Amino acid sequence: MTSTTSASNANRGNGTSVWDAVVGQPIVPALQQTVADASASLDGAPSGSMTHAWLFTGPPGSGRSVAAKAFAAALQCDSGGCGTCAECTDVRNGTHPDVAALVTEGLSIKISQVRELVPKAALRPARGRWQIVIVEDADRLGEDAADALLLSVEEPPDRTVWMLCAPTAEDIAPTIRSRCRVVQLRTPPSDAVATYLSTTEGIDKRTATFAARAAQGHIGRARALATDENARSRREEVLKLPFALDDLRQCLDAAASLVDAAKADAERHCDALDAREVDELKRALGAESTGRKPRNMDAAVKELEREQKLRRTRVQRDSIDRALIDVLALYRDVLMLQLGVRTELINDEMRASLDRLARNSRAESTLRRMEAIGQAREALMANAAPLLTLESMALTLREG
Repeated sequence: MTSTTSASNANRGNGTSVWDAVVGQPIVPALQQTVADASASLDGAPSGSMTHAWLFTGPPGSGRSVAAKAFAAALQCDSGGCGTCAECTDVRNGTHPDVAALVTEGLSIKISQVRELVPKAALRPARGRWQIVIVEDADRLGEDAADALLLSVEEPPDRTVWMLCAPTAEDIAPTIRSRCRVVQLRTPPSDAVATYLSTTEGIDKRTATFAARAAQGHIGRARALATDENARSRREEVLKLPFALDDLRQCLDAAASLVDAAKADAERHCDALDAREVDELKRALGAESTGRKPRNMDAAVKELEREQKLRRTRVQRDSIDRALIDVLALYRDVLMLQLGVRTELINDEMRASLDRLARNSRAESTLRRMEAIGQAREALMANAAPLLTLESMALTLREG
């Protein structure tokens, strides 16, 4: 039998392997070996490193769900993830009958969503080798949802594989975590992200290098910066904030502008999607075919609108957090200059402005500013009021 590792290496040479999307992760060869072990186990060999439950962890932008989907495709593929067969293509497109994914755009995963997946996980594969269920953002499982998931993860059928994704193992309930094999991903190196954008996305080298460095290894963010002029303009506006905090009025205006920009991001992301979802729900309930309003339509629409409001809140929060990460990176650059550390600057294109900021303040003040940004991020994750939180942060940045 040709090993999965060898087959994947061959595919990597012609740029079609599903593993090509897993950028800058040393764990890939171990996962390829697991795919080989899983394939052999179907022929009666020992299972080796293959197990029924996996937990993919890593910081935002490390590609947790991308790695899980690549692993799922490789498990279904006769060649360990060739990237071109029907199995790989269908997993990549989200249409494989034996690979289900639970993705939430709200603040939490509900028990009803888990209950929909558990019966599918109990089925034998209809076409592929394995019945695979991927749970993205598994750290958003509520207590009831986690309890509903536990039994299926604890005692799955022979051909069922669960793949959970979360920032850290500690974000998952211990009862579930203890039954999973952890795959720890890292923030991809900027050069690996730049190479990926150039070779896979067709981005010119200079733009790819800038986007990878500015995104600090976050692949999705790097792609957006490389391809979306609005994303680049938004970042440029955010990075003006530390240079426009001369008085109280400017501090308040800066906080308001961050909140307004986040609301605009949510409108762009959610408005059309919300309207489409309401229309689809009404059609599903038969409102158009009968010409009459179904009895349960108002309650169903109200529940959908509640979920949409939660999603909008999440998008706004994520938008603000991205902006704060960019400002934090700027102050990190300033601190490196103040301490005389010879390292690559994340915002090297702003070198003159960074030098000026470094000369006009002390390293201790820069550290306090960085701490203030970190505290603001933590407060927002705990659902603090965005405007008040950002106003307080802006005042601390001014005072230093």
